[in-house]
Amino acid sequence: MSERLTVRKTHKLFIGGAFPRSESGRTYEVSNARGEFIANMSWASRKDARNAVLAARKAMSAWSAATAYNRGQVLYRIAEIMDGRRGDFADAVAAAEGCTEAQAVTQVDLAIDRWVWYAGWADKISQVLGSANPVAGPFFDFSVPEPTGVVAVVAPQDSSLLGLVSVIAPVIVSGNAVLVIPSHDGPIPAISLAEALATSDVPGGVVNILTGDAAEIMPWLAGHADVNAIDLTGMTPGEEAVSAEREAAGTIKRVMRPAPGTDWSADPGLTRLRFFVETKTVWHPMGT
Repeated sequence: MSERLTVRKTHKLFIGGAFPRSESGRTYEVSNARGEFIANMSWASRKDARNAVLAARKAMSAWSAATAYNRGQVLYRIAEIMDGRRGDFADAVAAAEGCTEAQAVTQVDLAIDRWVWYAGWADKISQVLGSANPVAGPFFDFSVPEPTGVVAVVAPQDSSLLGLVSVIAPVIVSGNAVLVIPSHDGPIPAISLAEALATSDVPGGVVNILTGDAAEIMPWLAGHADVNAIDLTGMTPGEEAVSAEREAAGTIKRVMRPAPGTDWSADPGLTRLRFFVETKTVWHPMGT
């Protein structure tokens, strides 16, 4: 049998539950830790980012209106799908990060556990972050957490899967929709996650993945009036991050600043859950 030709892949973006090509037609090569070619990757443009914002906003209303129990089940389903593809995810992480197979499997298992952890929080957020407030008068006064809206995220550059999951899950579990720019040099695990999301119960548009250059896309997203918050975790502190913060100020967005050197295997705590919800206080008269 003659030797097969190598099938050189060109991975696409993940927008609105589909896998479109970049409207610009641009791509870039992705190599493994040894410098060997893996695949071509779509390079998202501002037009792609705009399409992703529209998809996220369209999906937002139904997703935020879903019951907390339902959202928890959806996140748990993602964990189930990833667990069934542990080998594929481990290969992608090993190639992206240059780690051993055992280290890659550990990262995949932690990422799966992270989905389960946040799934468990879905129906507990209101009880922990909300409150019944004492007031002077015949009223009930409740503070209730609600989703912020559409959130744009720069994922960690040095943790291609665990870090990626750790910035996506806390955004969507409370009912937000997300646009995420994954690791530029190691985006294959993000594409593998997109394939898992596409076959899960996550509604199209709740998670959108834009491969490419965060320095090109994020300042524009930061200034977009239909994006409600930005997370610059994966950006290097400096002028690019400052530029994004400056753009965000124009539309009064919440901004999570860069966080280099984060240990993504540590207990994530509630910081991210708190950051991407708004607290609404409601007064209601007591019955007689």
